[in-house]
Amino acid sequence: MENTEIARIFTEIADLLEIRGENPFRVRSYRNAGLIIEGLPVSLESIVERDEASLEDIPGIGKSIHEKIVEILKTGKCRFHQELLKEVSPGLLEVLKISGIGPKKVKLLADRLGIRSVDDLEKAAREHRLHELPGMGERSEQKILKAVEGYKTLRIASRRFRLSVAYPYARNYVEYLRAVPGIIDIEIAGSLRRWKDTIGDVDILVTCRKGAYVMKRFIEYPDVREVVARGETKSTVILKVGLQVDLRVLEKKSFGAALQYFTGSKSHNIAVRDRARRMGLKVSEYGVFDERTGRRVAGEKEEDVYRAVGLEWMAPELRENRGEIEAAESGRLPVLVEERDIKGDLHVHTTESDGANTLEEMVEAAIERGYEYIAVTDHSKAVGIAHGLDEKRLLKQIEDIERLNERLKDSGKRFRVLKGTEVDIRADGTLDLSPDILKRLDCVVAAVHSGFNMTGKKMTERIVKALGTGLVNILAHPTGRLIGTREPYEVDMEKVMSAAKKYGVFMELNSYPERLDLNDSYCMLARDKGILVSIATDSHGSLHLDHVIYGIHTARRGWLEKKDVLNTRSLSELLKLLRRS
Repeated sequence: MENTEIARIFTEIADLLEIRGENPFRVRSYRNAGLIIEGLPVSLESIVERDEASLEDIPGIGKSIHEKIVEILKTGKCRFHQELLKEVSPGLLEVLKISGIGPKKVKLLADRLGIRSVDDLEKAAREHRLHELPGMGERSEQKILKAVEGYKTLRIASRRFRLSVAYPYARNYVEYLRAVPGIIDIEIAGSLRRWKDTIGDVDILVTCRKGAYVMKRFIEYPDVREVVARGETKSTVILKVGLQVDLRVLEKKSFGAALQYFTGSKSHNIAVRDRARRMGLKVSEYGVFDERTGRRVAGEKEEDVYRAVGLEWMAPELRENRGEIEAAESGRLPVLVEERDIKGDLHVHTTESDGANTLEEMVEAAIERGYEYIAVTDHSKAVGIAHGLDEKRLLKQIEDIERLNERLKDSGKRFRVLKGTEVDIRADGTLDLSPDILKRLDCVVAAVHSGFNMTGKKMTERIVKALGTGLVNILAHPTGRLIGTREPYEVDMEKVMSAAKKYGVFMELNSYPERLDLNDSYCMLARDKGILVSIATDSHGSLHLDHVIYGIHTARRGWLEKKDVLNTRSLSELLKLLRRS
């Protein structure tokens, strides 16, 4: 069983306990376990096989969680989870996903109106029965109906898989196939190679020596639920998680052409084929051919396919027909940012709010990655469920960080912990902490965590007002989206970015797998406006620092270069940029 499925069970346990009104600290322990498990770079199954006791060495995995992980791996389910599902209708888990409805309201809707599903909720709102509940009126009903409509749209879209779910499955499958004797080339293609934020299915391309048993091994993969088709050159399976995987076996002379063709996107390929046609050439998955003579011009290598039509090879992330053809023709392709360019992380959490690791543990993990700095940005007090810090607790954390920095300096380590916060932007645009304490910080990250149903005009005014305080360095997860769960709130990003430029605020590309916010299009907008982007992980555990890979590739999809990214700067350069008047 993959980590994603195990994480889903713990997240559902947290949701079910919340609906039951359980102790918030107990809820948080299960929710954090889900976050930690999903972010692990190695499978829990392999950890348990190697040394079951080492599970408890993972921060946030205590004895109770440990026992449940082992139970899930052995039986495929968790008894405690199953018991909770009997007590709480599974449909209420969906109701909890409706924007603006929290666990207390879910319980109220169930107890007073017998609501057990999103459809029940929609019907009650249309029949004006929500009026019977305290604090609910016609306006509330209209907001709920709008939120239900948005959720149903997302539910259709959720048939696709988040990048962070599909990527580990595909990577593990490729490693499994790579062990087949006789395989020469093996590559992932499709939207996954372009690192889109959601994936429909996975395409794997191989070349191999004659007689290699690649197809047999492909369908015998332990995680296969169903073999849809099996052939000599193409087979299709469905994994237990529901993800479709296609394998194509190709001739070596056509591998580059097939890789280009099956990587896409469709509009990019059409543009390439149209260009080839004007040059008297034909491009297909089999190669590049002279239309008049039928002679093969290229095909074995992808670079040769592009060279044949007069273009530089371009990174897969760029292939969306958004100007990359013209840039490749004129030698103006961007030199895209890479993971090795990142010098530090400007959005991480500790156990002081809702993180799984201590300040010292987060610092150690960042040092191991070769970073020069991190900004510790625990939540402010408005985010109560995350145990946000008030001024008194933040002052103590400032002192703790200053002492830690002294110890790091004395030990000879060239690393700096920046004093920060993820301060909440209130509904009226004011910030959740006093100006005096915000001025003492190195890095103020501001974010919206509530009131998502505001009109676009009011939300824009709210954020612009916060940026105009002169206290904010970075606007975090600027559109509030959760991929497949919550649509972006209504906001005029053009106006927000104009305000960010005016007030010297940087935009965050939140690398957390459910967010990837800014998306690629807004990254391009930030670049065009000359606003630096912070690629940050929003880590709630030391292992989440690895999520930077998803932010990097989203930034690359948005044409960002090293110079466009805030945290590619050295510590001294960064501090100058963060300094507020």
